[in-house]
Amino acid sequence: MHKVLALFGMIFLVTYASDTRAEDLRITAFGDSLVQGYGLPQGDGLVPQLQHWLQEQGAEVRLTNAGVSGDTTAGGAARIDWTLADQPQGLIVLLGGNDLLRGLPPLQARANLRQILVAAQVQEVEVLLIGMQAPGNFGPDYKASFDSIYAELAQEFGALLHPDAFAGIRAVAGDDPAAAQAYMQGDNIHPNAKGVALNVAALGPVVLQLAARIEAAAAKS
Repeated sequence: MHKVLALFGMIFLVTYASDTRAEDLRITAFGDSLVQGYGLPQGDGLVPQLQHWLQEQGAEVRLTNAGVSGDTTAGGAARIDWTLADQPQGLIVLLGGNDLLRGLPPLQARANLRQILVAAQVQEVEVLLIGMQAPGNFGPDYKASFDSIYAELAQEFGALLHPDAFAGIRAVAGDDPAAAQAYMQGDNIHPNAKGVALNVAALGPVVLQLAARIEAAAAKS
């Protein structure tokens, strides 16, 4: 009899744990190498560090890494339907860095990001859009046109906005490239583990807002 009760208890605990995991909010991080974790050990990338940060806050969120190294906004637009087929409740979008590296037209990046947001809207997926800031070497007009994309699209679609993917590093180093090097990999494009930690600390509170939106939407349905 005791063995039967013990077995029942084990089954109950496994079932309860499975139910608890099933109730976690499902958020997909969708983007390029900054999401994928390029150049970093498996646990040091944006997604695992953000997952750990959320757990420390007590947030019941399960993150999925949908980052593809080298992806442009066009690449993201081409695969967004496939990503949404996994039925996430929330989507963190971080794209545009490779468009900047290639000097691609801001209007093209805007159209691609808009396509991603439309797809998410159709599926009723809550979105957090992370901005990228253009360097000044393409000229002030290019920078102004590119930098405005994220805030304007977020307003149009009612998405949450985190205006700068490198906000955490920038808060410590300012716009001084020499000071920022301590938080960057050797290519000066991708953050190292310390840089990711700073960026996650800046991003995390907005992800909590995304989680709150998902919970509010679920409560209404």
